[in-house]
Amino acid sequence: QVQLVESGGGLVQAGGSLRLSCAASGRTFSSYAMGWFREAPGKERKLVATISVSGGNTYYADSVKGRFTISRDNAKNTVYLQMNSLKPEDTAVYYCAAASRPGSYEYDYWGQGTQVTVSS
Repeated sequence: QVQLVESGGGLVQAGGSLRLSCAASGRTFSSYAMGWFREAPGKERKLVATISVSGGNTYYADSVKGRFTISRDNAKNTVYLQMNSLKPEDTAVYYCAAASRPGSYEYDYWGQGTQVTVSS
């Protein structure tokens, strides 16, 4: 059974930085793409960033491009989201997600979420 545990959220002022971590267990981490999503109050969950199994291919939503960086350490079974130049509109619960099968970017496994609050 796949388990994902996020950490690193918190309260930060606009312009500040946070790094989210997601520790995975339950299967071979390095065989699956990973992603970060976020859900703001009253809004639907949206994709923030994805990363391929090797880390060589990444994707970012336009709203975070140039400010956020997704990375992974397959030796530590961990995926990260470095968030810089944070804005109040980045406030949301951030979820780590794991792809359902090798080669897929469909996400079936989710963490419990970590709150990120950016004050103006």
